Amino acid sequence: MAKIKPRVKLPKKAKAGETITIKTIISHKMESGRRKDKKGNVIARRIINTFACKFEGQTIFGCDIEPAISANPYFQFNAKVEKTGEFEFIWTDDNGDTYQKKQTIKVS
Repeated sequence: MAKIKPRVKLPKKAKAGETITIKTIISHKMESGRRKDKKGNVIARRIINTFACKFEGQTIFGCDIEPAISANPYFQFNAKVEKTGEFEFIWTDDNGDTYQKKQTIKVS
């Protein structure tokens, strides 16, 4: 599988009480479990099955992902920020592997 790379886009700064837009994407092949390799063996399913966004340890957005999701899942959502802090983004796949990205926002 190609290198799995999570990417996040959110403002570096915001005003207290402002609603910001957060965009995430992760490079992940999302193997469905229905394809076969050159020898005819079924390639094991391996998809991102959960995503969570936390702010200062508190989950603000999360979802379960079903097999119909496309490769490289993209999420866009809004969050209201009241204070400076760190966002943590966590993707988990069928193997139990987790991919994380952290990003800080400064609130004035």
